[in-house]
Amino acid sequence: MGAMAAIVALLGVSVPVVAADQTTDELQSRVLELERQLEQAKKNLAVAEEARAAADEKVLETERKLEAIVPAPAKVKVGDLTIGGAIRANYAIGDYPGNGGASRAWEDEGNFALDTFRVNLDYLSGPWVGKLEYRWYNGYNFLHTGWVGYNFEDDSQVQVGVNRVPFGPGPYGVSQSWLFDQHYYLGLSDDMDLGVKYSRIVDNWAFDFAYYAASEGTFTGRSKDSARYSYDVVDETGDGYEERNQFNVRGIYTLPDAAIDTALGFSLQYGELRSEGPQDDGDHHAASVHMVNKWGNFTLASQLTYFKFDVDAAQPLGTDELVQMGAYDFPSTAAAEGWIPAISLSYFHKTPGIPWLNYVIPYAEYSSVVKEESGFNDSDLFILGAAWGHGGWYIYTDMAWSNGNEFVGGDGVFGDRLGANADDQWQERFNINFGYYF
Repeated sequence: MGAMAAIVALLGVSVPVVAADQTTDELQSRVLELERQLEQAKKNLAVAEEARAAADEKVLETERKLEAIVPAPAKVKVGDLTIGGAIRANYAIGDYPGNGGASRAWEDEGNFALDTFRVNLDYLSGPWVGKLEYRWYNGYNFLHTGWVGYNFEDDSQVQVGVNRVPFGPGPYGVSQSWLFDQHYYLGLSDDMDLGVKYSRIVDNWAFDFAYYAASEGTFTGRSKDSARYSYDVVDETGDGYEERNQFNVRGIYTLPDAAIDTALGFSLQYGELRSEGPQDDGDHHAASVHMVNKWGNFTLASQLTYFKFDVDAAQPLGTDELVQMGAYDFPSTAAAEGWIPAISLSYFHKTPGIPWLNYVIPYAEYSSVVKEESGFNDSDLFILGAAWGHGGWYIYTDMAWSNGNEFVGGDGVFGDRLGANADDQWQERFNINFGYYF
């Protein structure tokens, strides 16, 4: 009995006291049962350890994604308010002369100028949350973000104000680059509008539902209606169109137990175009399928979108094949109907052996606006580049080639490259954006 007591004590299992007259067979049976329980406990512990390791890996993956997107700034906290911002400078050189448009690139010596100064306010108090961002550029400024929200106990959230429209696989579409992909220039990625958005996760689904009463509006600049961050339908003449009553639905499904992390999604958008002139009211809609695959530190993001702006030929542009878009204080035109395929491949690489660099993200991206109007030339954009992060510094180096983007090219008439693109000439731009985030 002394040996049996020692075994039970070592196993750490509480058992009933065994009577002195129990048979040896009964004792052996009890020992075997205890050994079985111990083996099962070991298996359960191994499963728990495996789950914990998987959870830790998910946390590390989330940290890597955050590091890849948001630098590590030294922010100032005042109660529940966090104050930050950024200052950025830009160098651009292209194989074309400057034309006074948005390209801001000159052949030969290039062009170096202050790009952006911005202030960020983030508020968090219990379930209440809010964000405000205002930006200043050379000659114009505008509100980027301004909303208040509430975090519910089921981890869902509502945002009210100027917030990011849920469309595409992520906040910046498929893109990692400073120039984005062609979705951005049609108002279909990183688009800020005025309305309410509700987000919720249900099992492996992440859903967003939103209603926007209007675009974010124009602020201070030289243009009549284009001093804004994101591309919208704008009214530069006073009798064009304005965006109203837009609805968005997005769903992203993360495949469980997939060999390669895969998130499949869809995005739907419908909105009105209110006429401010003699033309009839119009509308616009877009539908997109997208996917993000991750294996190791590689990320492959892909997207295919159909879009249409239903406008009247009596509008100021004089045609129903074009729509007036605007952002960054520059109005331009875009095809009223088409498809946008886009793809991006990137790699996140930490650099512990380099004291002046925390990580680098090389990437390759391609996107195109394939227009339904047979007389219009397609607009392609191809980018090779890398993002470099260290502390509060985040630097983009991009080499871009395009035959139809307002920020790449300068010989043709400004404002037509996403529309008819009559020039249809491939040009290139090398760009470095130096950003310090605080």
